[in-house]
Amino acid sequence: MKRVVVRIITDPLLWLFALLLALIFGMTSLGGLFHWMFPALSRPVYQQESFAALVQAHLLLVSISSLIAVVIGVAAGVGVTRPAGKEFRSLVETLVAMGQTFPPVAVLAVAVPVMGFSEKPAIIALVLYGLLPVLQGTIAGIESVPASAREIAQGVGMSRGQMLRKVEIPLAAPVIISGIRTSVIINIGTAAIASSVGTLSLGSPIIIGLSGFNTAYVLQGAVIVALLAICVDMVFERWSHWLQRWQQRSADESVR
Repeated sequence: MKRVVVRIITDPLLWLFALLLALIFGMTSLGGLFHWMFPALSRPVYQQESFAALVQAHLLLVSISSLIAVVIGVAAGVGVTRPAGKEFRSLVETLVAMGQTFPPVAVLAVAVPVMGFSEKPAIIALVLYGLLPVLQGTIAGIESVPASAREIAQGVGMSRGQMLRKVEIPLAAPVIISGIRTSVIINIGTAAIASSVGTLSLGSPIIIGLSGFNTAYVLQGAVIVALLAICVDMVFERWSHWLQRWQQRSADESVR
């Protein structure tokens, strides 16, 4: 029991998450600190919207774009590893890689005249930017499945669909999760640019701070974005470790 308590207390994720919550809900109370750091600023704390509302909007934007990127990336990765889709692999990888080479700002500049100032251009930019890690993780994960596992599945009479669902995807899951993890972390940082097209996000204080030469606003937005990305990254890391331990336990039980 004592070890469990010590492990919880010394958990870095717990302390980082507590710090993140403290900044989200207590940023306005740090006015004295920011006034001391930036004495030339008359309004050193961003107060146009609450940071809780900014985080909520930011996470919603990241969640929607990441979900779309995961669905498209995993489906494309699975498709090009099938016998019928292998000849399209280079084409799919090239197209997805091209999507990431376009700067998100350029995507916004093209999409805004068509869609207007809203979340849609930002979501398109984030999806294009987050596809490549998911695609590469899916392909690498499925290709890492041992040939012996496929042979056993065929030996027990599994169809290709059953083999994919019950053997390949579960075994490839840790690598796929790693790709999704990279994609989500990229989107958390990149989503800040959505505020440049009128979308509410943690980029709002950064954009307003840059345009108004208010370094305090930029610092406040950037610190929360960084802490949010670190916390999410650590959650994904633990999820991946749990999957690996689960796979190891399953393998040990099958041997027995």
